[in-house]
Amino acid sequence: MSTSHRSLNVAVVGATGMVGQEMLRVLAQRRFPVAKLKALASERSEGLEVQSNGHTVPVETLREDSFEGIDLALFSAGADVSLLYAPPAVEAGALVVDNSSAWRMKENVPLVVPEVNPSDIRDNEGIIANPNCCAIPLSVVLEPLRKEAGLRRVLVSTYQSASGAGRALVDELAEQTAAIASGKAPQALVYSHTLAYNVVPGGWKPDLEGYNEEEIKIAQETRKILHQPELPLAATCVRVPVPVGHGESVFLETDRMLAAEDARLLLGMAPGVIVEDDPHARLYPTPAAVAGKDEVYVGRIRNDLSSSHGLALWIVSDNLRKGAALNAVQIAESALEMGVL
Repeated sequence: MSTSHRSLNVAVVGATGMVGQEMLRVLAQRRFPVAKLKALASERSEGLEVQSNGHTVPVETLREDSFEGIDLALFSAGADVSLLYAPPAVEAGALVVDNSSAWRMKENVPLVVPEVNPSDIRDNEGIIANPNCCAIPLSVVLEPLRKEAGLRRVLVSTYQSASGAGRALVDELAEQTAAIASGKAPQALVYSHTLAYNVVPGGWKPDLEGYNEEEIKIAQETRKILHQPELPLAATCVRVPVPVGHGESVFLETDRMLAAEDARLLLGMAPGVIVEDDPHARLYPTPAAVAGKDEVYVGRIRNDLSSSHGLALWIVSDNLRKGAALNAVQIAESALEMGVL
């Protein structure tokens, strides 16, 4: 990140949540040019303090007039909060980068992954949407393959960590694991099922067709990011007993044949991607190894034996970083570089 730009007044909405906390860390780690930082959250967080770049910042209650003098507002407090407070933030002159699902599929709102579609940033009307935590790494990996050989179809199964549902589920997973280990019955209060020692193919709101809202988000958002609105894409979303890091098993078909070794080379050169792919040396990405890392990791790249134009691969990324906070800050950095901010 270049430091030659003017310093900005930045507000983080949802500053006490897991993604909000990560946003504060990422802003500091990437030396984003912050002049003044405002930490905003709901009334119940009033009086708390958050840490940013070695400083303590008091948490203020989010109000409509919270954005006076703010240049950049990073939102991560849920769709209802974004629908209510993003418009007044824009009105006050801030560029909003929103991490919720509120604005992602609105026609006049760009949905951006900077490695894939940075030029869409220019088309904003004050709000830029940050995509779903699985759509981001998926599109980072699909784009170089799409550019080289075209995309005909994508099937994805996700292995999503507890932190994707927030701190309460991470804590509950730890408590359940400890309970089972000591011979006690685990309690499931936060989630629909016990997550410890289990795999749950749901927990998101179901749709009429039997898909859930997460599966629909991944399909719709990936199409929008890749500018391929007709791309056949289906997802099955699964919650796994992992604190941080989402995995995705992907089967894709290309228009032109693409051998696994060529795909491996392409992905090795792709921005924001690290290839870890040597099964004989037991080298493939895992959530535990990727937690805290910025890049999208890909391995198990192989030809799909069931399709003449098919590839199979395995993706892992830190859902709090590239899947959320980091991507939002990268959008802001790109907006700054382009003179949009």
